[in-house]
Amino acid sequence: MEFLQYAFMQRALLAAVLVGVTAPAVGIYLVQRRQALMGDGIGHVAMTGVGLGFLLNASPVWMATLVAVAGSVAMELIRAYGKTRGDLALALLFYGGMAGGVLLINLAPNGSNANLSTYLFGSLSTVSPADVTAISLLAAFVVLVTVGLRRQFFAVSQDEEFARVTGLPVRLLNLLIAVTAAVTVTVAMRVVGLLLVSALMVVPVAAAQQLTKSFRATFVLAVATGVTVTLAGTVTSYYQDVPPGATIVLYAIGVFLLMALLAAPLARRRARAAEAAALDGCAPAVPAGRKPADDVKV
Repeated sequence: MEFLQYAFMQRALLAAVLVGVTAPAVGIYLVQRRQALMGDGIGHVAMTGVGLGFLLNASPVWMATLVAVAGSVAMELIRAYGKTRGDLALALLFYGGMAGGVLLINLAPNGSNANLSTYLFGSLSTVSPADVTAISLLAAFVVLVTVGLRRQFFAVSQDEEFARVTGLPVRLLNLLIAVTAAVTVTVAMRVVGLLLVSALMVVPVAAAQQLTKSFRATFVLAVATGVTVTLAGTVTSYYQDVPPGATIVLYAIGVFLLMALLAAPLARRRARAAEAAALDGCAPAVPAGRKPADDVKV
């Protein structure tokens, strides 16, 4: 535990915990909406913000947040209103964001490809006290929104038409999900990196879904998985001198595979129990391909 004596590791571990909480907390809604790769697109756009930060001698984290939020709003509007040309517009936005970031950071007096690499793949030693403050504030916003509006977000993610009929402000909620995803990307970029943040938003959720039946249980297990793999990856990165982002993502994939192996016998036991209950007339069997009603509880 000697790594706890170093200030940079204390900052890195705190940032890792915040990332482990926020990424799955937003990712669960993106998975429900079948937008698992949205975080990857936002990461491309956020690169322009990082470049602007270096060019203007401002905080790259805050500049990336502003640009990522603007980009996420544009993505949501394209998704809502774009028809045949929507995918082309998104591709231009993603690639333009990455290219703009590379160009701006090389134009900056104190910018270089080495600076860019720390944001693309994450870095332990470069998490500054100012970064920790920014990450903490942004993470607090993400947690408040994803937990406080979980019922509304779940309804919109499951069925937009039904949510609209019930009187929910669907367009506003969709935009808020997109903005929260953008903030999460900038929270995670110092630890995981912009190119890998989408994996941390999706893989812990996919892993949790292997074992859980309800939305609430999936949320809790996904966040617990996120915190575990980010801490494990950060500590491993310190001792083995390997990239933290890649290590964290590989740990997350390992957890997914483990839970998938555990899920197979568990699913068979549940199926046998449901069939036995149906034969006894105690409860109806769960149709194939459908989840129990507990899935819609929040």
